[in-house]
Amino acid sequence: MAVIKAEIRSGSYFDSAVLMQLQRSMAQLEGIQDAGVVMGTEDNKEILAHIDLLSPEVKAARPDDMVVVVRADTEAAATEALGKVEELLTRKKANVDQVKRPKSVEAAVEMLPDASWVLISVAGRFAAGVARQALALGKHVFLFSDNVSVEEEISLKKEAAERGLLVMGPDCGTAMISGIGLGFANKIRKGPIGVVAAAGTGLQQVTTRIHQLGSGITHGIGTGGRDLKDAVGAATFLMALDVLARDPETKVITLVSKPPAPAVAEKVIHKARQINKPVVINFIARKPTTRREGNLFFATGMDDAAALSVELAANPPDLSVGDDLPVKKFASGQRYFRGLFSGGTLAYEAQFLLEEYVGQVLANAPIKKENQLKDSLKSEANCIVDLGEDEFTVGRLHPMMDNELRVRRLLEESRDPEVAVIMLDVVIGFGSHPDPASELAPAVAKAKAEAEKAGRYLEVVVVATGTDLDPQNLDNQVAQMRAAGAWVSSSNEDVVRRAGSILRALNQEVEAEAVFTPVDLGTLKKELMAINVGLESFAENLTAQGTPVVHVDWRPAAGGNEKLAAILERMKKFNG
Repeated sequence: MAVIKAEIRSGSYFDSAVLMQLQRSMAQLEGIQDAGVVMGTEDNKEILAHIDLLSPEVKAARPDDMVVVVRADTEAAATEALGKVEELLTRKKANVDQVKRPKSVEAAVEMLPDASWVLISVAGRFAAGVARQALALGKHVFLFSDNVSVEEEISLKKEAAERGLLVMGPDCGTAMISGIGLGFANKIRKGPIGVVAAAGTGLQQVTTRIHQLGSGITHGIGTGGRDLKDAVGAATFLMALDVLARDPETKVITLVSKPPAPAVAEKVIHKARQINKPVVINFIARKPTTRREGNLFFATGMDDAAALSVELAANPPDLSVGDDLPVKKFASGQRYFRGLFSGGTLAYEAQFLLEEYVGQVLANAPIKKENQLKDSLKSEANCIVDLGEDEFTVGRLHPMMDNELRVRRLLEESRDPEVAVIMLDVVIGFGSHPDPASELAPAVAKAKAEAEKAGRYLEVVVVATGTDLDPQNLDNQVAQMRAAGAWVSSSNEDVVRRAGSILRALNQEVEAEAVFTPVDLGTLKKELMAINVGLESFAENLTAQGTPVVHVDWRPAAGGNEKLAAILERMKKFNG
């Protein structure tokens, strides 16, 4: 009958390649049927159970314990195999050129004082402590470790923000700083594009495509997958965005993320709008509704993000601002949009586009049932009324032919002290009113004048649909509406986006800007030197890139006994 025997090692940290070799070596020992060398996570336990390598000791293992388990022909064979673990481990040492390995981060810094980075890949329950040591020593942190609590992540990033240091992670798999790859990284040529990513393989995919398309990057800053969740609030993402905004070598900024929390995504986008550089945004599962909005360029996927970034770097777009939005003209309390349409399709598109700026848009003919306006004759909040719907045309001409109802509604809406923007469509052509602007323009002028007399400002925006060959002549219609004080375009999207931009500015909650000490760009520009704590392969990778690195022969204090470690730490502070 086969015997299953296991050894649980707490505080043992080896390269995953070393562990794989250990597993293979043990499986080849005489009398051994199978072997497993894994961390004690629940998923790994399920795998061990599936291949009949589960024992009571393995079941009790913690996620950051190293589990060594064998199934042997006899008890003696199992005991002998486990007794060779240390011998087999020492056969494979990382090829890191160090005569003496320090035992602590502090000692490593003494050996390489110019190191700006500490790479950490120890077990999750110890990782935050090591990261705090690195921050206290003034070092940026690449935190590969997972199983770090969100509370610890928030605490670490708060401390880093105060110190002007980056914490990339936890669970950050990839970064590229000044041409040097950290963690799982590729060799990417240097170039004009800076990337911030809350997705490790996303960062790799976008940057390798940038390289394949002939361009390169300044920095690829990872943040860890939880950074754009509500709890963390883009702590590292915003700092990284600030770094690339200030970096003169970065001409284009590219943002990549797995599905972010909507409110946090908006916070990042709000910050990106303030940067005088093109910013390409690829937030997976966040479907773009436009290709461009000011300096923001929305990509449909990672390949598109890479191609768009390369194109913008090669052909810088004009980011000069046209006429400023009249936000300062509005009175306190003005915040709502009212759309009065004669064209149903224009009204539908306006609903869809406007939601991006103001959230819910009510309508008498809504795209979503939950946005149904209670009473089509009474506007609420931000709403759009299609006056061409059947409810308005019983016994009455269509509003493309008869402007009376719209004129009345326009003046009614303009007297609402909470209304800031009113949108109209002017649709001409055969069958339409012979000169709609002749009736709508005086109403617009009157509405704006009444608002001004009441101490308010009213923005009226108009989409004009038609051509210069139509009987009403499009140019003539546009000229009349503009003379009345309306903002006019023949693009429905342009008109809605102008209205949306005004409303977003008026309704922008005054929230405290993310407070952090700006990262010293010099620490990213100078030759990268690093301290490595954890996986030896990360040190090997840096050595292969010609990067000075000191690998720490780290073990948890007090053998991983947290209570004893806390006592020792207090004693250390007391004696210090």
